[in-house]
Amino acid sequence: MKSYKLQIITPDKTIYSGDAEQIIVRTTEGDVGILAGHENYVAMLPSGALKLTVNGEEKYAAIASGFVKVNYNVDVKIIASAAEWSSDIDIAWAKRSEEDALKRIENSKTDEEKSRAELKLKRAQNRISVYEAHH
Repeated sequence: MKSYKLQIITPDKTIYSGDAEQIIVRTTEGDVGILAGHENYVAMLPSGALKLTVNGEEKYAAIASGFVKVNYNVDVKIIASAAEWSSDIDIAWAKRSEEDALKRIENSKTDEEKSRAELKLKRAQNRISVYEAHH
């Protein structure tokens, strides 16, 4: 399978920079698979899973909100507020974060507090889901 250049970038670090044969990522419009030669494309990413195939090997990551940008025959960039490989997820911490978010939702006094807590809950549940699906 033909490969292309991929970068997965967060505000803190680049978690991947190298060749990719395929990625499957959840966008706000649904799951999208990207192979070499994909047309120019930009999409928003909610919290979700990413599947990367390199040299026939699959890797999985939990992605928090961001976007994907495809430059036809040049490269693909994923810019996310947070991203971590399934093998790096601290499942105990993710479950504590989920519990904390649920308490914050229950105790929120404003719509803004509730919205922030709901985003935290989605990120925690995404980490848990990616970890459990690939361990």
